[in-house]
Amino acid sequence: MLENKDQSRTSLEELGEFGLIDHLTEHFKISQKTTVKGIGDDAAVLSFPDTHMVVTTDLLIEGVHFDLSYVPLKHLGYKAVMVNLSDVYAMNATASQITVSIAVSNRFPLEALEDLYAGIQAACINYKVDLVGGDTTSSTTGLVISVTAIGQASGDTIVGRDTAKSGDLVVVTGDIGAAYMGLQILEREKAVFKVNPNNQPDLEQYAYIVERQLKPEARKDVVNLLASLEVLPTAMIDISDGLSSEILHICKNSNVGCNLYEEKIPLDPQVISTCEEFGLDSTTIALSGGEDYELLFTIAQTDYPKIKANPNFTIVGHITDQGEGAHLITRANTKIPLVARGWNALNSD
Repeated sequence: MLENKDQSRTSLEELGEFGLIDHLTEHFKISQKTTVKGIGDDAAVLSFPDTHMVVTTDLLIEGVHFDLSYVPLKHLGYKAVMVNLSDVYAMNATASQITVSIAVSNRFPLEALEDLYAGIQAACINYKVDLVGGDTTSSTTGLVISVTAIGQASGDTIVGRDTAKSGDLVVVTGDIGAAYMGLQILEREKAVFKVNPNNQPDLEQYAYIVERQLKPEARKDVVNLLASLEVLPTAMIDISDGLSSEILHICKNSNVGCNLYEEKIPLDPQVISTCEEFGLDSTTIALSGGEDYELLFTIAQTDYPKIKANPNFTIVGHITDQGEGAHLITRANTKIPLVARGWNALNSD
């Protein structure tokens, strides 16, 4: 958390807008056949013969979505891409291109933005997507990042939120709640650092949950896995705002209800132990924490044999008729209405 005062600093003014873009993107290589024209023109030209294009965008604002006192800029660049790729995969599509726009204040030297773009480049390489454009401008308040992701899929394999059916099974990938608890650890260490700047945090025992917060991975593998298993979800969404918020989105858009079972919710042991340390209920964290970027989807019961033994998937409930509402069935077999208490960027507190 201590800044190295000996770092060389290059003024962004020396490069200008287009010089800055050229400098930050000179090492990005085109790997997709669909990229006809990338960075360097007024618009990117993308060719998608006989396919559907998927486009999504997210805005990340300093002080709202991230805190640079404990978020390394390279990690932030990587995460900004993951946030958007996750939305593409939640449509059962394959991501192929991104654009990145930033607004930056004069407190950031060139070297800081090089770190940010190194993270973006790492994401592009790992997920085989091309950076094909974007914009830069000045900011008076800090750093703002906007990423747009573009993907493709055939029309009969795209999956939305509005086609779940009563009787479908509700499935979650991976485990959930870890990213939120990682944030709690980072916030606690920030508070300790403010009191004693000489205190260096020891995060080794929290490595998994901290990484889930700082460097999440979008579930591209799940899209490929489902295709190999010949399973087409009836509805799908990514878990960015907490399990309860996401299943309620599916219920509302599909005009259905649901029952989720507390005992089935997948939790990593580190999440359980850290919740105990903080005096928090792990089920509440899983339902409302957010930023896990796992996938939540529904499948027809006839597809159950195809996924039942797969360690990537956990069946956490089933879809009901709309009139039954959306509920959590507790370990004590009590039925509790599900309420969306996940992340809301427009909250004033």
